[in-house]
Formats: sequence, C-alpha cells, structure tokens
Amino acid sequence: MNNSVASTLRLAWASLRILLVLTVVCGVIYPLAITGIAQGLFHDKANGSQVKADGKVVGSELIGQSWNIKGTDKPDPQWFQGRPSNSGYDPLATGSSQLGASDPTLVKNVKAAKEQVATFNGVPQSEVPKDAVTGSASAIDPGISPDYAGIQVHRVAKNNRLSVAQVKALVKANTDSRTAGFLGEPSVNVLKLNIAVKEL
Repeated sequence: MNNSVASTLRLAWASLRILLVLTVVCGVIYPLAITGIAQGLFHDKANGSQVKADGKVVGSELIGQSWNIKGTDKPDPQWFQGRPSNSGYDPLATGSSQLGASDPTLVKNVKAAKEQVATFNGVPQSEVPKDAVTGSASAIDPGISPDYAGIQVHRVAKNNRLSVAQVKALVKANTDSRTAGFLGEPSVNVLKLNIAVKEL
C-alpha cells in the first residue's frame, strides 16, 4: 500500500513538472518568440495591416467597409464603392447569404442590384461586373475588380471635381496584380483608393 501511494505521488509530481515546463514553453516562450519574429519581420501585417490617413488609423487593408452617406444606407457618390456585404461590413458577423446560384431570391437580388449599380454610375447594365452585385464569402472583402472600379471613375471624378484622367491614374496606381503573377485576379483596394482620392 505504501509503495503504491509513493509511486502515485511520484507520478503526480512528474506530471506536474511536465505540465509546468510545457506551460512555460508553449504558453510563454513560444508565443513571445513568434510575436517578436512577427513584429520584427512583418510589423504592418502583425498589427492588422492598418491603413492611416492624416495620422489616424482609418481601417485595415484586409477588411472592407461601408462608403455610404453618413447616417444613411445610401452609397455616397463621392467615393468608390466596394462589393455588397451581407453583414453590413461587420467583421464580427462575416459570412455569405448562403443562397445558391439558382435560388430565386438571389437572382432577384442580383437583378435589382445590377439596376441600382448601373443607374448610380450612369452606365448600361451590360457593363456592370459580377463583383458589383454579388458579395464575397466573407462579406468584408476589401477589394474590387478593376472593371468595377472602372465604371465608377466618371462618377467619382465628377463628385470630387477631378479629371477622369486623374481618377483613372489613381485606380491604376492602386491596382494589385495577381499574387506571384498567376494566383487570383487583379484587385483594387477600395480603402486605399478612396484615401488617394481624398488626398488628391
């Protein structure tokens, strides 16, 4: 009996020591090392890819946001608009509408959105690209296609008293090419583009 108790106590003490060592290594040393490496090598990305304007953080280049007229749900004609968001660009409530491609509700919503986007930008419905009327899987996609940015150029130029050529140049300067030259599609970060418009 005494041998059994002593053996149990030895095992419990050994287990406790292992637990303490692993807690320190995995719970303190490893996270601190990874945080230090991330801050040293990827400072901007490690801090949320924050975007600043006038010395203040105005968002993240990874998260889309609304460009509506303040206090309304109407898009502001002064700014480039992002993709539709099922969550209202709430990063805590991400996700798509979960409607399938043949769902009558989705088809109806897309048709209505296509008409609204065409009217808002003064272009024919045939020029409205897919990403202008369909949300992304996350509902907070920060980028739009160059085609969607392109149909907004005249509206943004007019409402900011800029030339079309100036705004086109901004779109081109803020267009990211495919990752590694072949992954994904070219995209325009709406937040960065609108900051560039404001600065101009």
